[in-house]
Amino acid sequence: MARKRSTTLTEAELLLMDVLWKKGQATVGEIAEALPARLERAYNTVLTTMRILEEKGYVRHSKPAQGRAFIYRPRVARAEATRSAVHELLRRFFDQSHEALVLNILQDEELDERERQRIRELLDQFDQEAPS
Repeated sequence: MARKRSTTLTEAELLLMDVLWKKGQATVGEIAEALPARLERAYNTVLTTMRILEEKGYVRHSKPAQGRAFIYRPRVARAEATRSAVHELLRRFFDQSHEALVLNILQDEELDERERQRIRELLDQFDQEAPS
């Protein structure tokens, strides 16, 4: 039985989406050129990944009046992709428990006191803004 294709972004897909979110639009060649040198990707690899992203609904392409290369544009904003990834994380690892996710983050030994204080401030701000 074939594995169900994930609707969230893989690491490779996220790299390409980062380029598109920054540029707004780009050809496959422009995306490949914009990748960090340490991650040089072959044109065909980038093209294949862009087709997968289009199937997943993250990008769309158009053919310009002049030239042959398709121009790709994001269909999903970074914030929407982030929310989708967090929801998937909640579902897969935390049994839909926001509390378990937050506790996991707060118990992280790499979280310094400045970050913990900023989280407290954000929670206080959220409590003040939330409707009663």
